[in-house]
Amino acid sequence: MFRVNRQTDYAVRVVLALSKKPQGTRISTSEIGREMLIPPALLQRIVAELANGGFIKTQPGRDGGITLASLPHQITLLEIVERFEGPLVISDCVLKEGDCPFENKCPVSCQWKRLNDLLRDEMKRVTFQQLVEDGIQIESTLNHSGSIPLELAPTPPTIPVTDRIHK
Repeated sequence: MFRVNRQTDYAVRVVLALSKKPQGTRISTSEIGREMLIPPALLQRIVAELANGGFIKTQPGRDGGITLASLPHQITLLEIVERFEGPLVISDCVLKEGDCPFENKCPVSCQWKRLNDLLRDEMKRVTFQQLVEDGIQIESTLNHSGSIPLELAPTPPTIPVTDRIHK
């Protein structure tokens, strides 16, 4: 199964929480932990990794806390995911060229590469500013109708129907 781990999901939540605040706002890690439902033990590791990656700035002390190191529109979902997961690869076929003896003549390898590029490109397009705006729109719609608007609801991918072979 292809999925991001819990630590990555929590890291996305931390960056999203900071992205919702006015630029330069410093928030305590405990406040983010409560707001985003992140266990304190994991939160400390996540904050350290986000700081090491240059995504957040930390200020120790009584008046300390964390703040974004960049503007939300400058941080992509792909950057955070790859910081915690490593390079995004959906199959070993796309990991290293030349590793597979069938690479140049394998139709599956070509598709894995195409799909991997599509996924990376889409995640690169998603900025935290966009996520903040999507969240505002979802909240606004939920306050009025109680359900997520269709344009924001996840949609299944469209798969072209091909001719079926009947035996």
